[in-house]
Amino acid sequence: MSLILTFLGNSGIARSKIAIAAAKLFASQGKRVLLAGLAEPVLPILLEQTLSADPQEIAPKLHAVQLPASVLLERNWEELKKLEAQYLRTPIFKEVYGQELVALPGMDSALALNAIREYDASGKYDVIIYDGTGDSFTLRLLGLPESLSWYVRRFRQLFVNSDLGKTITESPLIQPLISSFFNVNWTADNFAQPTNQANDFLDKGKAALADPNRVAAFLVTTNDPIEVAVARYLWGSAQQVGLTVGGVVQISDQTAANLGTEFTPLAVSVVPDVTQNDWQPLIDALPNFVEQANQVPRPMEIDVHNRQVRLFLPGFDKKQVKLTQVGPEVTVEAGDQRRNIFLPPALTGKPVTGAKFQNNYLIISF
Repeated sequence: MSLILTFLGNSGIARSKIAIAAAKLFASQGKRVLLAGLAEPVLPILLEQTLSADPQEIAPKLHAVQLPASVLLERNWEELKKLEAQYLRTPIFKEVYGQELVALPGMDSALALNAIREYDASGKYDVIIYDGTGDSFTLRLLGLPESLSWYVRRFRQLFVNSDLGKTITESPLIQPLISSFFNVNWTADNFAQPTNQANDFLDKGKAALADPNRVAAFLVTTNDPIEVAVARYLWGSAQQVGLTVGGVVQISDQTAANLGTEFTPLAVSVVPDVTQNDWQPLIDALPNFVEQANQVPRPMEIDVHNRQVRLFLPGFDKKQVKLTQVGPEVTVEAGDQRRNIFLPPALTGKPVTGAKFQNNYLIISF
């Protein structure tokens, strides 16, 4: 399994430079590295090399690939057809061809995530550097496993308890009708087989995101007040999707200031910009990404003994954090991110008895 590393911040070119330097650093350490970026010209220009939708070696131990949505959509369409044939007796997608599909808004993020997952599962790489958009969209992308798992949990239970769900399960007339369309007897256990497969897939994604040795992000900024504010916002938002932010990489200039107080307790690494295509000074100034990612506070800690959940939400104040309990889980809203907390059995169904925001932590008591 790979370490998946990405960078967050306002400046796309600065993030790409840090991503390239990080990839070169890991490769120089003997790691098998894949640098994956979007289908935009930034990476090819900075690397001075043409890239494609298939990984290609650009230096010893270092491969690079671009993730064009149209190509990924075409390739995944055939997999979708296989999945359809597994469940439907008469597939309907076989007359639609991948070459004619058009990517819709949001598809590119999901396709990129799936491509990263496949490269990770291949076992060919020790480190995967993902040079994405570096904003809230990247965070939603990485948070997809947890978000989708909530939808599966919530709406599956609603369906099971609904009149429609009970009718499908209990009716002796509907079951043979469904069996004539589907290859799998879903009515036997309320769609258990496909649901369990989806949950297993999503659980693996959530487990990876919760482990800083598997997935981590670093903030990239200058000392510009707006860039600092954006980085702090993304830092707090990352905690909402359960993503570990391991530190800050500050691009220096003639007026470089110490940003340590803005990002406590994260370490701030001041690095030079790339000049005349000389990457070595930047590479030498980069932090130890793995070590730092393992030293920072975890996004969420659950203390069953004291009946508490602690969420680390830096970059926000208590007026920007909202806590509600309107369903079976507790919902926390901060910034533009909403998180439904899946509680362990000892706390499931317990009402919230108190909540306080202290030292960047939201502490929820049950």
